Amino acid sequence: QVQLVESGGGLVQAGGSLRLSCAASGRTSSNYNVGWFRQAPVKAREFVAAISRTGGQALYAESVKGRFTSSRDNANNMVYLQMSSLRPEDTAVYYCAAYLDRGVLSRDHVFDNWGQGTQVTVSS
Repeated sequence: QVQLVESGGGLVQAGGSLRLSCAASGRTSSNYNVGWFRQAPVKAREFVAAISRTGGQALYAESVKGRFTSSRDNANNMVYLQMSSLRPEDTAVYYCAAYLDRGVLSRDHVFDNWGQGTQVTVSS
């Protein structure tokens, strides 16, 4: 298991930027693919982005492609989600999640390690 803690959420105006951080501890985090998900009030949780354990591959939801970028610093056990051109519809609780890499990065994989989430609010 790997423990995950998100930070960096907050209130930002539309068009602004935020960088979320996900700190990993426990098992060797560099063995895990990491994903970002979000859940808005009365909506189902949705996939946002995922990054492979080496950082060499990333996946994005269509709604954030070109605006969000995921990166990681394995030396410091950190994963980041840089969010730009934020919109009110990006308002949600954002979670990072991870699964042990078996050679495939997939948004549909079961992510079995989750953080507690961080709130992002984008005002219009």
